[in-house]
Amino acid sequence: MPESDVAVRARGLVKTYGSTRALDGVDLDIPVGQVMGLLGPNGAGKTTTVRILTTLLRPDAGQASVAGHDVLTEPDPVRRAIGLSGQYAAVDENLTGFENLYMVGRLYGRKRAAAKARARELLSRFRLEEAADRPAKGYSGGMRRRLDLAGALVGEPSVVILDEPTTGLDPAGRLDTWDVIKELVADGTTVLLTTQYLEEADQLADAIVVIDKGKVIARGTADELKAQTGGERLELVLASAADLPVAGQVLREVGSGEPVADEHTRKIEILVDTGPKALIEALRRLDALNVTVQDVGLHRPTLDDVFLSLTGHGAQDRAEVAK
Repeated sequence: MPESDVAVRARGLVKTYGSTRALDGVDLDIPVGQVMGLLGPNGAGKTTTVRILTTLLRPDAGQASVAGHDVLTEPDPVRRAIGLSGQYAAVDENLTGFENLYMVGRLYGRKRAAAKARARELLSRFRLEEAADRPAKGYSGGMRRRLDLAGALVGEPSVVILDEPTTGLDPAGRLDTWDVIKELVADGTTVLLTTQYLEEADQLADAIVVIDKGKVIARGTADELKAQTGGERLELVLASAADLPVAGQVLREVGSGEPVADEHTRKIEILVDTGPKALIEALRRLDALNVTVQDVGLHRPTLDDVFLSLTGHGAQDRAEVAK
């Protein structure tokens, strides 16, 4: 891909903390105007990657550039090109929402009138107008997060780096944040989004990089990653738990591997390679055996399935070792 089409590029990033190798040769390419989801559990190396790309940390090896500027030799142009929202809202609790954004605008070198106008614009965009003149220490967690995101956009950056931006938000706040990210991309902004939320990556990212223990273990679109898992899940809910053994034998014959059953919910499921054909055949055989099926479903793999198949554990199963 030509350099001019790439907003963020990293090659062979390595970072070690003592005996822990936080990054072990990470490569990234984010095209201009796209969202890349950096997906992984706590301790995978996501935040270490972000700190390097934002000039806050020097790698032990490797190279990286943002908006065409080398993060090691040209840190000032990199900082002017980016907006950053970290895992924890970086707001001054003693200032009002308006004062927080006005201060950031002035630090970016905007004149007073321009800084005030940009602050008011962002307060409206993030639905903080009513709280604009209240000290941030009285804000809820979701409001502080929105204010922090607004602060990352004051300078109208070409690249926005969001490190787990919806951590701690309620569902409504998360959806609001997703809408803002979609608006940014529609305006041509490039976004690097680190997240543990598989649904978030699925909803927002044009491409996803899966990182675990400091290494990139998979990359592609959400659909491409799901295709790597193979097959679909056939799920049945029976009228009687007593029929689960019979249903299990039928599913072994039409599916792959061993079925998983839950006696309490009377649900049984199995991976299938032939999709609708397997579903139709399973229902035909169960009907011939007088097994009553109350509900049926055929589901594509989720990103959680993908992560489990790639790493052997869920996206939030590992304790944080080295961000």
